[in-house]
Amino acid sequence: MDISTALLTFLHILIPIYWLGGDLGAFYGSTFMTDPKRSVAERMMALKILNNIDMAPRTALILAFPTGLALAWAKGWVQIPGEWVALAAVACLAWLGLAWKVHLDHGGGGGAKRLDIWIRYAMLVGLAVAGIAGLKGAIAVPLFIGIKLCILAACIALGLLVRRALVPLFGAIRTMATTGPTPETDATIIQVNEGARVLVLMIWALVLAASFLGIATPV
Repeated sequence: MDISTALLTFLHILIPIYWLGGDLGAFYGSTFMTDPKRSVAERMMALKILNNIDMAPRTALILAFPTGLALAWAKGWVQIPGEWVALAAVACLAWLGLAWKVHLDHGGGGGAKRLDIWIRYAMLVGLAVAGIAGLKGAIAVPLFIGIKLCILAACIALGLLVRRALVPLFGAIRTMATTGPTPETDATIIQVNEGARVLVLMIWALVLAASFLGIATPV
């Protein structure tokens, strides 16, 4: 294995490490945000830490495809022009910059946020179509790559569901921050987080499955 392929392999291995590690930190941090025994200041600080840590898995999700594609190309698993690989890398880096802009703007800047969401839907469809085509033999890729494409599409879909599930949380957080917690806001925060955690655990299972496939590299 030459140094460039080794570097691509190393970068691709870092994806599930930071994805699962960041998710674990956010998962644990959410327990402080939902704890009604904590002060409002403590719970708001936990929310801020959670939100920042969550950028690790969000970044990993965006980088999973370009690093995986580059590695598959370098190992000859996919037969496409190198220019396409470079274009995919540039496009995903631009998407990553957009995602970080949305984060640094604290979710503001409606245009950037809407564009980020539309990109996620486009990637979801594109990856699912490519993965299914690979599984059916319509495009020449190894079976495990077709499965991994479908897994990444499923992770994006679950991430979008997490965002939708968290919508009721924002109003409860604003109320807690301005007028103090109430039994209703606490119940909403706990309920929303419990629902989101189920979806996150499903993402963990998919990331672990994709990691195993990348190591086993079945036909």
